[in-house]
Amino acid sequence: MAIVDLRDVSAGMVAQVGGKAAGLGELSRAGERVPPGFCIPAGQAELPEDQIMAAYERLGGGAVAVRSSATVEDSPGASYAGMFDTVLDVHGAEALLAAIETVRASASGPRASAYHSGDVRMGVVVQRMVAARRAGVLFTANPVTGCRTEMLVESAAGSGSAVVDGRAEVDRRLVTPDDPLHAVGERLQALFGSPQDVEWAVDEHGELWVLQSRPITTLFPAPPPTEGPPRVYLEFGHVQGMLQPVTPMGLDTLKQLVTAMLVPLGLRVEITDIGGRLYGDLSDLVRDPVARRRLVALMAVDFGPRAQAVVRHVLDDPRFAPRKGARTKRAGAMPPVGRAVRGVLGALANPDRARVRLDDAVDRIRRASAGSPTALSTAERLKLVREHDQGEGPDALIWPIVAGMLASALPPRLLGDVARPGEIHAVLGGMPHNVTIEMDLALWQLARDADDPEAVDLSGFLEKYGHRAAAEVDLGVPRWSEDPAPVRAAVANLMRVTDPEQAPDRRFARAAERAEATLAELGQRARRRRPVRGRLAIFLLGRARRLAGLREAGKFAGLYRLAEMRRHLLAVGADLTEVGVLQRPDDIMFLTLDEADNAARIARKLRADDAFDGDPSAGHRQLVADRRAEYERESRRRSVPVALLSDGTDVEAVLPGAVDPSALHGVGASAGRATGRVRVVHDPATAHLEPGEVLVTSTTDPGWTPLFLTAAALVTETGAVMAHGPTVAREYGIPAVICVPGATRHLRTGQTVTVDAAAGTVTVAAPEDAAADVVVAKGMS
Repeated sequence: MAIVDLRDVSAGMVAQVGGKAAGLGELSRAGERVPPGFCIPAGQAELPEDQIMAAYERLGGGAVAVRSSATVEDSPGASYAGMFDTVLDVHGAEALLAAIETVRASASGPRASAYHSGDVRMGVVVQRMVAARRAGVLFTANPVTGCRTEMLVESAAGSGSAVVDGRAEVDRRLVTPDDPLHAVGERLQALFGSPQDVEWAVDEHGELWVLQSRPITTLFPAPPPTEGPPRVYLEFGHVQGMLQPVTPMGLDTLKQLVTAMLVPLGLRVEITDIGGRLYGDLSDLVRDPVARRRLVALMAVDFGPRAQAVVRHVLDDPRFAPRKGARTKRAGAMPPVGRAVRGVLGALANPDRARVRLDDAVDRIRRASAGSPTALSTAERLKLVREHDQGEGPDALIWPIVAGMLASALPPRLLGDVARPGEIHAVLGGMPHNVTIEMDLALWQLARDADDPEAVDLSGFLEKYGHRAAAEVDLGVPRWSEDPAPVRAAVANLMRVTDPEQAPDRRFARAAERAEATLAELGQRARRRRPVRGRLAIFLLGRARRLAGLREAGKFAGLYRLAEMRRHLLAVGADLTEVGVLQRPDDIMFLTLDEADNAARIARKLRADDAFDGDPSAGHRQLVADRRAEYERESRRRSVPVALLSDGTDVEAVLPGAVDPSALHGVGASAGRATGRVRVVHDPATAHLEPGEVLVTSTTDPGWTPLFLTAAALVTETGAVMAHGPTVAREYGIPAVICVPGATRHLRTGQTVTVDAAAGTVTVAAPEDAAADVVVAKGMS
């Protein structure tokens, strides 16, 4: 392909000329003031020097800027900002050819290789150099807060490279509507259809030039457009221990599951898909004069301190002030009060009977989920999936779990300063009747008897727990029974435990002993200092030790249903793959149920040899491909906003507060203090965790808990005191600090840290202190 003038480049030529050239071409064709130039296409083994010189002469010679234009650059998924070289103020033919070679060579440089491991094809853009009086970057959405209604500009005197490289003091300000940059930003955002990062310069004559425009790839997706006053959305996925995106089919199910989970808390909210994550629309609740009074307290039950902080901020925002007549059925709806009271009081009065009834209910769900006939048509399978009851479930499941949660949550308020720091968490450690703990200890037994993790017989374990996985509430995620590799990885980790005192079963037993001893000591003090409230608190803590471990049972039972639904859907996917509607069976997980019904109708017509114009399956295959690509992009995202406003604002980003540079701050969720080396983990299936290391991750669910068996402590970015991770950490007696913003970014594998649950801090050791690298776990002794 010959040298191309930028005015002749279009968006459809990315594969030939690269992303930057394609963007500049579109800007030129749209009439924006872009410095004239030309592009050397990607994939040219040898430079066409004669063509380059001719094009350079047509520019009039003189000073030019030589810029990268890789085929992967400036795309919606990745900007590659700063990964490739740019050479400015190039004069003369010899210098131009050298600059072009420098830019081409940067495609395989260390920066680009670290950013992307695939093959990069590099085009090169040569443009007339703008003698800039002032230059900078315009963001058409606020990159700090995510707000789509704010534009932010950073600028400095002279060349814009000082701003981009971060080498100069810059002027940073919001752009007002009467600023010429505001109009440019609006035009470019409309042209490219997404928020833009725009490089610009003002020359010595006061003319404004657009040097580049690319998508802002770091923004979290905005909520769907709405009319009327602003709305607020709370992220619900971390309640189930997952921040990764959910497959479209999984979202169909999870919307019902999360809605049902919130009913016992008196919350009915609309669940919205934002960036493949589950967000609940709290707008009606925060504007409801009655419901708003209990929102902050309700956040403590399952959403945690970060959620409490953003809800407090929203409640203080005058845009969300209570409104007369704002009450709706969704806001503050409660289950029948009499049924709830009877169920909770009955479980508190006779916890053993409640536990037996709950176990029977779980077993009935297991048997019902395993009993579906296998010889079913596609239509019958899809009907079964639709009819699966994901509602509130039997009372035998719900009320013992709610009773255990209340019995755990109320005593701190009743006891006040009677309870010393860490005592309540200690009492809630080593809790019996937790199905996830039982699963982990079964893994430990396998590891104790194993010589080789690849040779371990997993059949018995998978028969009981094979319907589980990390991110297991997503239908689209393979179960352990389908792919047992994560189980074998967990066994391999457990086989590294050589110290008998760190054996998980002994740690659990010590936590249980400590819990009972602490409860007895606290009971004596509480009855003496607060005869009435103290006795009630100790009664509840005793009941918590008999009921709170059941918290995992409801989800465990629901997973039987999900596993059966997944089996049916994969069978449907296989049927659709056979006739070419899908490319592989698990593509079904990237469709919704309605879309799967439509695909099944096409499959029936194809089998009947009905005539079609064109390929009737192409639309579904393309839809799946697009959604897979988006899912993979979102899977790489390491941070998900706790709450969003309808304009895209990340509420946490606008909260006031100072950061203590000496320590990371969170919330203690499991008593104790431990020092150890950090292991940052993003995927439990491939994690390698040495005994005594501190596990640092974004969030956890039961699929992660086998790693807890060898960890010295747990640090997470999200969570609640009663969520899965902290609950299991307490069972093993390991310290846990949760809700530590940016923990996986600020901490690095190999650093030595001290995790102090009483203070809620994670402190990085000084180099001389880190050398000792000794695990100190007072909460484990």
